Amino acid sequence: MNLDIFTGGVFDTNCYFLRDHGILIDAPQDAAAWLAARGYAVKTLLLTHGHIDHVWDAARIQREHGCRVGYHRDGERMVTEPGFFKQFGYGWEIEPIAPGFHIDESPSLTIEGLPLQVLLVPGHCPGSLCFLEKDARILFGGDVLFAGGVGRSDLPGGDGPLLFRGIREKIFPLGDDITVLSGHGPATKIGIERRTNPFVGEG
Repeated sequence: MNLDIFTGGVFDTNCYFLRDHGILIDAPQDAAAWLAARGYAVKTLLLTHGHIDHVWDAARIQREHGCRVGYHRDGERMVTEPGFFKQFGYGWEIEPIAPGFHIDESPSLTIEGLPLQVLLVPGHCPGSLCFLEKDARILFGGDVLFAGGVGRSDLPGGDGPLLFRGIREKIFPLGDDITVLSGHGPATKIGIERRTNPFVGEG
């Protein structure tokens, strides 16, 4: 896969640009400037979930690239209401995106000519999506599963048992050889996490 990776913002959030298709997965702080410096043109921005560190530059990218933005309907308010997080006591406010298109769980969804399997794995956040590129054996996992960890479930809308169940029932069966590209930290393999992850692993 012709892939470039950027890590930005105070939360060290990863985003992934699929160069052959013009697809950007997530939009952390400073992603817009990185795209401009590289000369990349985004056709579609896919959001794994609506937490601010993943959508920080989403509105700017939408505006500058004229791209469409896809996300799960359960994350709509997080990305379209600027003061959404303030109601929970957080001092975060985003520039809202213009409402985009909703993405549901699907065995095959073609985006910009690229077929992806879409998995809905809430628990870290309502509407958390993972995108599997079967040919490359790569899962863009957002904040669901990390190398040696899982997404935190103590933020608004979080549910630990739901997250753990989703990982075991939806992510692990994809295959041990699948590379997981997460929202934070290094890449890992499903097989490594299935065997050794301290939260959901067998060991």
